[in-house]
Amino acid sequence: MDNYSAPLQAKREHLLAAGVIMMDPAAVYVEDQVTVGAGTLLLPGTILRGNTVIGENCCIGPQTMITDSTVEDGCTVNASQCEESTIERNCQIGPYTHIRPHCVVGEGSKIGAFVQLKNCNLGRGTKMAHLTYVGDSDVGEDCNFGCGTITCNYDGFKKHRTTIGSHVFVGCNTNFIAPVAVEDGAFIAAGTTVSGDVPEDALVIGRVRQEIREDWAAENRKRKGKQ
Repeated sequence: MDNYSAPLQAKREHLLAAGVIMMDPAAVYVEDQVTVGAGTLLLPGTILRGNTVIGENCCIGPQTMITDSTVEDGCTVNASQCEESTIERNCQIGPYTHIRPHCVVGEGSKIGAFVQLKNCNLGRGTKMAHLTYVGDSDVGEDCNFGCGTITCNYDGFKKHRTTIGSHVFVGCNTNFIAPVAVEDGAFIAAGTTVSGDVPEDALVIGRVRQEIREDWAAENRKRKGKQ
């Protein structure tokens, strides 16, 4: 065993003796300063780096890299990356989530496929199931984000913050033009671009009204010789 592999093997053996579970120990990479709680399962392709702390009874992996972060008890992090952030108790992360530096994901939150977080704080029980970017933002508790939601945090010169209260429903394909604030209980209709502050319990609709021109498609095909 070479000088590089020996410390890795010693770390794996130490974790196994402390009650950490590994389906395939040879497929797990854990740096020496990392700590992992008893009852946590490390699946193949898990990479734990830097000053990372993993709590008890978590499931990490497969194909997950966590660097300089804290993952509290009872979390699942599946096929995702997390850097310099905190994931609080009983969260479900992934697959294919990227948590960039300086994030706090509140207890019991669910962050799903192709969601990216950056420099944001999420309250407990907030859900972002898929296809969402939230950066430079403060989000309250029990919010629900539909797919395609984006915080437009950069104006080409400076980064700006978005503030969203608790119990806010965000419909699919919503854009928040920061800086902007949404108060508790607001409902953002799908397809809305939010460019001004939203009061508590308000409904926001910001989209073009649907227009129907009957027979237009058939006539267009005829004009272009496609019929």
